[in-house]
Amino acid sequence: MALYLKENLTFDRANMVVESEGEGSLKTLYMKGIFIQGGVKNANERVYPVSEIESAVETLNKQIQEGYSVLGEVDHPDDLKINLDRVSHMITNMWMDGANGFGKLKILPTPMGQLVRTMLESGVKLGVSSRGSGNVNDMDGKVSDFEIVTVDIVAQPSAPNAYPKAIYESLMNMKHGHKLLEIAKDAQGGNKKVEKFLKEEVLRLIKDLKIK
Repeated sequence: MALYLKENLTFDRANMVVESEGEGSLKTLYMKGIFIQGGVKNANERVYPVSEIESAVETLNKQIQEGYSVLGEVDHPDDLKINLDRVSHMITNMWMDGANGFGKLKILPTPMGQLVRTMLESGVKLGVSSRGSGNVNDMDGKVSDFEIVTVDIVAQPSAPNAYPKAIYESLMNMKHGHKLLEIAKDAQGGNKKVEKFLKEEVLRLIKDLKIK
């Protein structure tokens, strides 16, 4: 089964450029830069071969050309679904430049889009986080069968602080993993039944991860 993969780049590492079109209330903002890096081991210990990125970029561009709206959100969604209430932008184009997949996104006049626009116009440096699926070789970290679902806008591109990265991503790939995450939050209230269920599920997760 393909894994849920997200890779983050800060504003500076993405060589991000903010562009504008039009004036006043009709002004539209765009962000352009590196959306995903290829050929190097990233912070998540994964390597995306250039051929995999080329294929994923080609597929995404084909969707755009066929009239499909590739929407993105603010912050780090926990799965591959697009939550319309959090949409802030749409990807207008992606292309290859060397080993990297570059792209351009258009900030939309949605509530979240307006938030992004205000921050960009105030000089806030926002990063990007690619969201997709693929398989990862346990030996060398190489990704195969990679597909880009979208690219999100993030303030601090990093894995959630409360969860070790490997466990968090494995949790997100488990069946009902998101429910387990919510249960973990509820368990802070001291509910014994919730704590018992959570303990059983975490032990099962650890067994699946083969943590000794």
